[in-house]
Amino acid sequence: MKIIVPMAGRGSRLRPHSLTTPKPLIRVAGAPIVHQLVHEIAKVVEEPITDIGFVIGDPAFFGEEVVTSLQQLAEELGAKPHIFRQDQPLGTGHAIMCAEPLLEGPTVVAYADTLIRAKLTLDPDADAVIWVKKVIAPEAFGVVALNAENQIVDLVEKPTDFVSDLAVIGIYYFREIQFLKQALKKVVAQDLQAGEEYQINHGILAMMEQGAIFKPGAVDTWMDCGNPEVTLQTNTQMLEIKQKEGEELQDPSAEITNSTIVPPCFIAENVKISDSTIGPGVSIGAGTQIHNCQLQNCLIQSDSNLENLTLQKAMIGNQVRYKGNPTFVSLGDYSQLE
Repeated sequence: MKIIVPMAGRGSRLRPHSLTTPKPLIRVAGAPIVHQLVHEIAKVVEEPITDIGFVIGDPAFFGEEVVTSLQQLAEELGAKPHIFRQDQPLGTGHAIMCAEPLLEGPTVVAYADTLIRAKLTLDPDADAVIWVKKVIAPEAFGVVALNAENQIVDLVEKPTDFVSDLAVIGIYYFREIQFLKQALKKVVAQDLQAGEEYQINHGILAMMEQGAIFKPGAVDTWMDCGNPEVTLQTNTQMLEIKQKEGEELQDPSAEITNSTIVPPCFIAENVKISDSTIGPGVSIGAGTQIHNCQLQNCLIQSDSNLENLTLQKAMIGNQVRYKGNPTFVSLGDYSQLE
């Protein structure tokens, strides 16, 4: 089994946090998004993972540190790492074709802006599986259309009329992914009009026209990391899940003085907390120092220093200095205070 992870986008909806860190490597509930996603897929497909291909973007942004992190991720799972570059943002289908040397045999394709909890059952009668989640407002998502045999017969993006309430979450299984490659090759050979992109749906629909059987798969939990507000919600939800699963969420090196920790919270190595109340729903990155603060439902990255603050919902990046009632403020592009 192979896994391909297209992750070359710049994550513009998650700015300013994604201006310096690629969105899939932003830590949520203690670990980078892509690391958690790949580990969960490897855990639930119940087949050995032989190869993992990461499709990343411009080397100026996705540099050697990113490459090393992704290579180590694959090796942790006993898989061979492969790094591919998508030099132009030409769509999800184009991203998959950037990994063309791996497009052979059974493969999971997973876009790295989501977290899941699921048992990814691989239907032996299906040529491919598209995982979906029932949603309240299907008009805001891409959804699948099913026939009476529970086969996917169409993909509709943000339907104005009701098609189904089963939203595509961005994880796919292909029993023989070379058939998707053949379909996408024909799509990519076509000239794009202004503003158009080569999408994975183009290849999937072409496979359906040729008789391929697509089945829906269900996930227990689907958590988005698309923008700061939903990422905060995902952080809190993942902390609750990890607590129930018995994961250790506090590093023993953390120094906590005269403070109360209300679980679930993640506290990384070398964190220092004094005279504060932290939690629930707070993640604190390595080396961060917190004094005289009350924090709930916050996501704080590494090496920051927070003092004299009361925050109930905040996403704070790396190496931030934030004191209550400041007399001097310096905010960069895309910053937001409400």
